Amino acid sequence: MVVPLLYAVLSGFKSTDELSRNPVGLPDTWVTSNYTDILGGGDFWRLLGSSTLIAVGTTLVVVAVSALAAFSFARFAFRGREALFTLFTMGLMFPFAVAALPLFLLLRSLDLLDNPLGVILPQAAFGLPMTIVILRGFFREIPAELEEAATIDGCGPLGFFWRILLPMARPALGTVSVLAVVGSWNNFLLPLLVFTDSTWWTIPIGVQQFQGQYSAEYARVFAYLVLAMVPALALYSVAERQLVGGLTAGASKG
Repeated sequence: MVVPLLYAVLSGFKSTDELSRNPVGLPDTWVTSNYTDILGGGDFWRLLGSSTLIAVGTTLVVVAVSALAAFSFARFAFRGREALFTLFTMGLMFPFAVAALPLFLLLRSLDLLDNPLGVILPQAAFGLPMTIVILRGFFREIPAELEEAATIDGCGPLGFFWRILLPMARPALGTVSVLAVVGSWNNFLLPLLVFTDSTWWTIPIGVQQFQGQYSAEYARVFAYLVLAMVPALALYSVAERQLVGGLTAGASKG
């Protein structure tokens, strides 16, 4: 996994001529301008800000809605609970490409094209199944004695959810938050479908446009790809322990 990343980083420090002559070796001359020119321009930072806004918005919506839904599935017994949960899990098998045309028509009728909500809301909807599955498994492992003690102390279901369950579920919440951010950051088809105005273009669309503009300058394209990957890789590196811990926290009883 490190080899292609390292290759991309080193290629970004070469000129296009040197990349053709020496594709795998260290640069003879380190061309830092490939990176500094991109960082010095306003387009990259605009794309970065748009991707960050959409990723944060998607994460807030999907985590808030999924946490409430998973709490209901895990802690309440009601008629049709398992059937409804199965319906949510079936969303894991539903590819986005199948919904592209009806989703576009729906967003157009709601006047959400060229609007960040047109990306945030569908991304959150498609992120619900996985997030609910992870959070439900974690919430079910919380001992019932804690809920009984909270009820005796006068704490209602929402109070137990807000004051006790959510603080205990921080590893799982961290996990689904990282998955939502990275999934939103890498999403290409939905922003391409929704945004015709370049004001709201995201990083993946920017990569495509940059590659088309500088198709003959491979070294600059490599530099742009590396800079586009850095935020997601940095987030994952910081939250790696939280991510792994959240995935395994509800996997076994003990």
